[in-house]
Amino acid sequence: MSSQSAPEIPLGNAGDGENVAVQRPWRMGRAVSSTAGWLADRFEGFLGTASHDRGPWLAVAFAGGIGLWFWLDAPWQWIGAMAALALAAIAASALLEPGGTRANIRIAVIALSIMTLLGTATVWSRSEMIGAEPLDYPRVMRFEGRVLEREEQPSQDRVRLTLAMRDAATGTARKVRINVPLARDKPLAAEGAVLRLRARLMPPAPPMLPGSYDFARAAWFKGLAATATLVGDLEVVSAGQGGGQIARWQRQISGHVREQLGGSPGTIAAAFASGDRGGVTERDADAMRDAGLTHLLSISGLHVSAVIAAAYLLAIRLLALWPWLTLRVRLPVVAAGLAALAGVAYTLLTGAEVPTVRSCVAALLVLTALALGREPLSLRMVALAALFVLLLWPESLVGPSFQMSFSAVIAIVALHNSAPVRAFLLTRDESWFARMGRGTVMLLVTGFVIEIALMPIVMFHFHRAGLFGAFANVIAIPLVTFASMPLIAVALFLDVVGLGAPAWWVAGKSLEALLGIAHYTASLPGAVKLAPQIGLGTVMLYVGGALWLALWRGNARLYGLLPIATAAVMAAATPAPDMLISGDGRHVGIAGEGNQLILLRDSRSSYVLDNFTELAGVAGQPVAIADWPGASCSPDFCVVALERGGQTWQILLARSRDLVEERALAAACERSDIVVADRYLPQSCAPRWLKADRRLLEQTGGLAVDLDGARFDAVADTQGSHGWWKPDDR
Repeated sequence: MSSQSAPEIPLGNAGDGENVAVQRPWRMGRAVSSTAGWLADRFEGFLGTASHDRGPWLAVAFAGGIGLWFWLDAPWQWIGAMAALALAAIAASALLEPGGTRANIRIAVIALSIMTLLGTATVWSRSEMIGAEPLDYPRVMRFEGRVLEREEQPSQDRVRLTLAMRDAATGTARKVRINVPLARDKPLAAEGAVLRLRARLMPPAPPMLPGSYDFARAAWFKGLAATATLVGDLEVVSAGQGGGQIARWQRQISGHVREQLGGSPGTIAAAFASGDRGGVTERDADAMRDAGLTHLLSISGLHVSAVIAAAYLLAIRLLALWPWLTLRVRLPVVAAGLAALAGVAYTLLTGAEVPTVRSCVAALLVLTALALGREPLSLRMVALAALFVLLLWPESLVGPSFQMSFSAVIAIVALHNSAPVRAFLLTRDESWFARMGRGTVMLLVTGFVIEIALMPIVMFHFHRAGLFGAFANVIAIPLVTFASMPLIAVALFLDVVGLGAPAWWVAGKSLEALLGIAHYTASLPGAVKLAPQIGLGTVMLYVGGALWLALWRGNARLYGLLPIATAAVMAAATPAPDMLISGDGRHVGIAGEGNQLILLRDSRSSYVLDNFTELAGVAGQPVAIADWPGASCSPDFCVVALERGGQTWQILLARSRDLVEERALAAACERSDIVVADRYLPQSCAPRWLKADRRLLEQTGGLAVDLDGARFDAVADTQGSHGWWKPDDR
């Protein structure tokens, strides 16, 4: 027995060979602790010696908390995330001493955790306060509603009304948006009017396909419960007063501008003067978009900055002619106050939409810095403006307007604050021609930097980007800033005494030049690049690298190039989907068959065609599946065989809702890998891989199918349990 028993191993002074098993866990723990401490010390040293402004990172953390709420699916996850952030802040406060060796880590963890938590709490609170429960199902009904907002859109032959209606079933008020054809519009249907009408009400539409515009989410934060289509005529129960004084001024100015300037130049001038874009034709809007000039139509940073800058310079020059005032007050302070009033007035006059308010706030911060003698263009000012907007409208973070405008501003400020650019723009004794040459070069470089900064965001939201936008903007931005907008302002001023005709003529010629630039640029071969939907992870990797590159200083900022390069490779490697299936199952697109998109149904809807061509990354003219040689179609079904990844995929697509013999349908499904239908299919229909009938699509929404990887993405994957997504009730 004793010869077979294991010998005792003393723990205190045994030999190395005998004691290694006992000592290894202790040694490993010490090694891990030592490594963690070494990393913490290195990170502390990095934070202590880094030359960067910590303020903007607080805004980034706040925005990250908002994005976290949209990304996570359910309330328990939001609560868990906020609890984890609170624990991180408490742990850093308790475990790390305020003046200890790791004080920078302590401050960073506490500040960033709290700001991220506040961002999540802010957007969740706003969603609960203003989110409108969508209509549960489509219905046709007669109701009365009070007009809250009237938006005239003559280019689309309609007027858009926002109504407050009372739901007779629940007794609650609902906010509804309805498009009224101009032929059935009533002049008395202005703000405040009570209308009686019959309309078809629809819940706000979810994205048609993965990556499409999410109108349901936008409607939730606008308080819209439904959209409506007018059935019959409007009946005005009581006339409205036309809204407030500002709304009446806005309409009067827009109508006056269009009277003075006809055609497309008049619609563009009305957009600049009053923010009314309803008259801009679809052809002109598409050309401006493809030329990278759409930002000129939306009253935002460029327009507000031009108005405020003109008011500031005009005020300070005129006030300088008054010696008594010049000797007693600081003219920059007075001029900044007058310019601020001009900016606020222009913001209110043009509708006070979120992009305009955002730009006005940023401009007011710049004026404050000028009045105080501080650096006007700094990333800290940009961060303050972003925090202001996100506190009031946190949902704007996920929209393209916020992302594009702040990305452009951050790129401009970071570029012009960099040492090489400061040295290049340094005032020196040189000729006027050389100074203008350097300014032109800097304008072109700035345009390229802005295009690079915006392209991933534009591709993510719109799946297309204008490749010559930098060149077009080099001409268009100075043209609008120094010619078109000042001429419109002068013409409006001279119209007071009836002398504005010459100024209107010159302004019209400048706007004709702007439209000529847009149409020419958009018509160039390769002017527009279409791309399939790139992943959220790819965009976030790019945004993280770009923020590091812009907000950090010194050589450490170059680390941001690594995630940017990785994101570029990932975006280039993103495959186009082989099939796109709309959420109702009626529309199916097949890509990968040359430079054309094959559609199940020949739709006349530009909305359907734009969604399918952009998300498929195909610019060619769509082809109806019945006219495609690769499909065999009957009145009820089409059969398609696709070669992907070394495999032949058999696809069965329903074309009608007529009843078919169940056994024949079951046999056809059994021979198919994928079956798509806009109706419920019986259980006996069992394809080998995917049955995308109405039962499945009501839960998933639209699908993007990748046959090479035998996988699909669904609209529901990005919706979670947020209030605007109601799969069971669609």
